[in-house]
Amino acid sequence: MTKWRTAALIAGIAVLIWVIAGIVLAGREPGAPPSGTQPLTLHGGRVTGNRMSTKSWMFEYKSAQMSADGTLASVDGVRRGVLYKNGAPYLSVTAEHVSVNTQTFDFTALGDVHITQMQDTGGVRRSFDTDLIQWVNATKSLTLPHPSVVRSGDQTLKVSSVSVNFNTGQIRFGGMSGGVAP
Repeated sequence: MTKWRTAALIAGIAVLIWVIAGIVLAGREPGAPPSGTQPLTLHGGRVTGNRMSTKSWMFEYKSAQMSADGTLASVDGVRRGVLYKNGAPYLSVTAEHVSVNTQTFDFTALGDVHITQMQDTGGVRRSFDTDLIQWVNATKSLTLPHPSVVRSGDQTLKVSSVSVNFNTGQIRFGGMSGGVAP
C-alpha cells in the first residue's frame, strides 16, 4: 500500500470512530427542561379566587411568579386586593408581598399591609395596619398574628393579634392598648 492510501485509511477509520462515538453518546448530555416545568413570571395583572361559584378574593399586582407546577404564586406590589363576603366586596387589601396557594386559595400577605373594611358601617371607616396577614379560604378566616393598629373613625387601637371568622362574624383581639367606641 502506498503512504497516501494508508493515511487515507487511517483518517477514514478515525472519522468512522468519531461518528460512531457521536451516535453512541448522543442524548447523554443534559437536555432542556420539559416545557411547563419552568417558573412563570408575570408583570402587572390580576388574580382571583372563588369558593364554588362565588368570588372569594382578588389581587391586582405589580409582578408575580408562578411555581413550575402552578400551585404556588408569589405576588409583589399588591395595589388593590379585595376579600369578598357573600359575593360582595368586604375588605380592601394592599401589601408588599403575597404568597398564594392556587389550589386552596389560601394566601399570606407580608410587609406593609393595609386592610380597610369596604361595607357601610354606619359612616365609620375601619382599617387595620400590620406586617403579616393570613387568609384560610376553607374556613373564611383572616388572622393578623403580629402587632396591628386598628382604626375606627378617629379612634385608634393597638393590638397584639386579630382573628376574624367571616363565616360566623366573630372577631378576636389579643393584647390591646388604646380604645375604640362600639
